[in-house]
Amino acid sequence: MSGPVRYGEGAGLDGEGATGGAGSYQEGAAGGAGLYGEDAAGGAGSYQEGVAGGAGLYGEDAAGGAEGVPGGPGDGPGAGVLCVRFRLSREPDAPDLLPALLATAEGLTPLVQALPPDTALADVRGARRYFGRDVAELAALVRVRTLALHGVVCAIGVGPTPLIARMAAREARFGTTVTVTEDGLADYLDRKPVIALPGVGPATARTLCSYGLDSAGRVAAAPLGTLQRILGARAGRELRARAHGIDPTPVTPDALSRALSAHRAFDRDELDRDRRRRALLSLTEELGARLRAEEQVCASLQLTVRYADRSTTVRSRALPEPTAHTRALTAAAYGLHEALGLQRARVRGLVLRAEGLRPAAGAAHQLSLDPEDDKAHRLEAAADRARRRFGAGAVVPGTLAA
Repeated sequence: MSGPVRYGEGAGLDGEGATGGAGSYQEGAAGGAGLYGEDAAGGAGSYQEGVAGGAGLYGEDAAGGAEGVPGGPGDGPGAGVLCVRFRLSREPDAPDLLPALLATAEGLTPLVQALPPDTALADVRGARRYFGRDVAELAALVRVRTLALHGVVCAIGVGPTPLIARMAAREARFGTTVTVTEDGLADYLDRKPVIALPGVGPATARTLCSYGLDSAGRVAAAPLGTLQRILGARAGRELRARAHGIDPTPVTPDALSRALSAHRAFDRDELDRDRRRRALLSLTEELGARLRAEEQVCASLQLTVRYADRSTTVRSRALPEPTAHTRALTAAAYGLHEALGLQRARVRGLVLRAEGLRPAAGAAHQLSLDPEDDKAHRLEAAADRARRRFGAGAVVPGTLAA
């Protein structure tokens, strides 16, 4: 029987076939066309989930197997975190559907964490028992509800931890689910390139590769002391934990209300450093204006860089003091960008997220004797007044206007 990929359940990694010839990203079984081109045993159906035997949840066949598993339940030991990646419009005037999509996921579990601009984490371990369904059926329900209620297609990664669920979601095609169980975790990570691990950028990857640590499996097998000598005590310890799939981070609900984010997508692979810096400047201008309009300040910035191969790098930096000042936000964003060392990286998009929001009235501000700092604040206040009166594009930095 041809079957979809499930790591550790008879399927190979990155192109190696499973029993019957299914490859690593093949999402269905033989017998007929399913959703988005994946085959499903038993016939075609827009919500058929790659299983055969009888009618199940929302029209998908349920008996005999579940998505990601040939002839077995779409569940596994410890699998219980979903990473849902929504296909949202990138147009500037497109409606913000993420809050509504989060509310849809909250219909299954209260443990839903927003990862703007287009992703969410959901811990469904409690929902499995409450609804009496396995993880694959819950993932199918999320896909069907978001499509039926909001017209949004999503890709879902399932894993035992948020880290693994995120990695699986990056591999999933829209309309499909990729599941990684604890039993198949070692095989899944073994031959992953080291840069696929969250938190490993091009510069860190080059350093590790120069020591022969070019895969997650080799990093996991390396002594902790070796990694700490190469990267430092904390970074080495955290990298080794990720290479073993360890992620103690919980799924934190209501994260959307404590952060603001903005993103820029490039029309083509962007190699030019100056164009990326211009995009960052426009992001900090937007975030700063939004923070000041809501009378909020942020304590840290998080930069997410999306590459042409759909991988991402995420970096965060705490600000010297909570602020909504565009000048300080821009300096922090430039610092994050420069630290990545993206000399030849093919960048497709940037996401800047202001975190740790709190009321501006209760934030402390370090007094400065620099007259330029006071002048910049006055100019910023005047620009905000002009934008409120004449529109968001009334006042822009000269670099963006050129």
